[in-house]
Amino acid sequence: MTDENDDLPLPPESGGGFFGEATAAETPAPTAAEATPYRVLARKYRPQTFDDLIGQDSLVRILRRAFELKRVAHAFMLTGVRGVGKTTTARIIARALNCVGPDGNGGPTADPCGVCPNCTAILADRHPDVLEMDAASRTGVDDVREIIEATRFRPMQARMKVFIIDEVHMLSRNAFNALLKTLEEPPPQVTFIFATTELRKVPVTVLSRCQRFDLRRVPQSLLAGHFHNIAVKEGASLSEDALALIARAADGSVRDGLSLLDQAIAQGASDADAVADMLGLADRGLVFDLLDALMAGKPAEALDLTDQAYARGADLGVLLADLLDLLHLISRLKAIPSLREGRDLPEAERTRGGVLADRLSNAVLGRAWQILLKGVHEVETAPDRRQAAEMVLIRLCHASLLPTPDRLIRQLTEGGQDLSLPAGPSGSTGGGASSSASGSVSGIASSSVSETSGGPAPRAHVRLVANGGEIIEPGIGYAEALPEPEPEPELPPPRTWREMVAMVAREREPVLHGLLRNAVHLVRFSPPDVQIRAEEPQARIERQLQKLLDRVYPGQWRVSASTAPGEPTLDEQGAEVVAINQASVEQHPLVQAILKAFPGAKIGDVQDHSLDEYGLPPEITVPLTDDEPPDLEFAPLDADSLEEDDLNLN
Repeated sequence: MTDENDDLPLPPESGGGFFGEATAAETPAPTAAEATPYRVLARKYRPQTFDDLIGQDSLVRILRRAFELKRVAHAFMLTGVRGVGKTTTARIIARALNCVGPDGNGGPTADPCGVCPNCTAILADRHPDVLEMDAASRTGVDDVREIIEATRFRPMQARMKVFIIDEVHMLSRNAFNALLKTLEEPPPQVTFIFATTELRKVPVTVLSRCQRFDLRRVPQSLLAGHFHNIAVKEGASLSEDALALIARAADGSVRDGLSLLDQAIAQGASDADAVADMLGLADRGLVFDLLDALMAGKPAEALDLTDQAYARGADLGVLLADLLDLLHLISRLKAIPSLREGRDLPEAERTRGGVLADRLSNAVLGRAWQILLKGVHEVETAPDRRQAAEMVLIRLCHASLLPTPDRLIRQLTEGGQDLSLPAGPSGSTGGGASSSASGSVSGIASSSVSETSGGPAPRAHVRLVANGGEIIEPGIGYAEALPEPEPEPELPPPRTWREMVAMVAREREPVLHGLLRNAVHLVRFSPPDVQIRAEEPQARIERQLQKLLDRVYPGQWRVSASTAPGEPTLDEQGAEVVAINQASVEQHPLVQAILKAFPGAKIGDVQDHSLDEYGLPPEITVPLTDDEPPDLEFAPLDADSLEEDDLNLN
């Protein structure tokens, strides 16, 4: 039995179905959006000419010159981080090699027309003579042999056959070896373009056969401007801070940045807060506030800010990385003050970062960096990332209340002052030492950098004191500082020129000290007047010395320049003493005997420990005042007494 529907005719392959063609009114016309499928920004705004490449001025200049001189290499090696334009540059080179111009009679050019058949086919990724291979998925020697076999045939349509091999470092060793001979002597109609993010994994034998170009990370300021132009073309409005945040997250990659910009436009994120939420980052201002609280030793405020960031969806491990980035920024601002005047950084980072750079010392910044650097690793391995991050922040708050190692050593060696750690909630001192009931010395604790920063450092033992229940809390950053030590007593004025030069070294003026001992001749030293002759008068050494003396001994000295020859410099005098000692040693009978017994032996440097740092014997000085007794030499206790008859009064 057959179904009665078996005899029904099938609908035509092209047509309106069983009921005839659909009328125009029944079939709506496709809109412009439906006719043109959406393309992501990274593909829509992919550079098509060398002029479109941003941040690669050196590469563009060299390639333009090569095409102008018709000296284009047969193999290129393009290296750089992801998204800086390696594959895009390879395709532009392929079009430049094969462009024939709008009239079909053009030759290789650095400015491909974009309308000839070769240009349009390469742009559409369908040109038969431009072959792209992903070495990450085709790593074997057989894949390379297919390429080598294809080089034997002439191009089907273009002028040159171009082989673009992406992630070339993924090829096996045998595949590289199979490619070497073809790379060294390629057919005249073949060009190889390799791209890699791991240049160190490419054999040197391959690198030596290629012209290498290092594509640089695109600067943040250039990325932000590029993203602004694209956002305007797309009809989106993003704030300057939002674009700067996207550019910073892109980390020099144009493709990564365009993907983030695409996401921001789709979500309607127009300001920095919205972009930070989209990226799962803490607001930059919140990171500044958090660092302020950490450096002030305020754990409650720091954890409150951390809770706010966590509630907004920020990863606390990423928050620690943001703090590391901010510490690096502050350290750069401290080391290079001119960065505060540039426009590469947002206004907030220049102003607030500059304030922190002026307030925090290098030792504080370095210790905080080490603590956070170790903390980031702890967060990655901890079972609960939030707990681990908060413990790192608490540790950093505690470290901000500790003196830096250099300050600790200085106080222990110079002032002999006992240091105390902050009291805990129960009134006991920190560092694990409990306070006695009478408030006397509570114990000995060991404070070291290794306990806070994770790095090895010499330990300094600190006595914890709690007299009368009062605890001194040393601090750094914004924390309450230790009492300033008593001012050092004023040093006596120098009595000789050599003492004055030594005073300059003691005041930590190494450049001036070197000039005084090497290039200055003393003409007259009669306190308070000093006359000197400098070998280079234009250096105005006398002014530098006068300025230092006015600071150390206000209004007590007058330094002037002279044209008189003066004495030899201190180093010249020291060299004379060394030469005299050397000659004296050479003439010593014992040395002569040794030299005779060992032919060819030479006398090394003569060490005279009685000489000072300038190689001169100690000076004999007279007292400056009547109150100061002269230096007297006494006879040994076992010396014979002098009899009256021994005196020759005549």
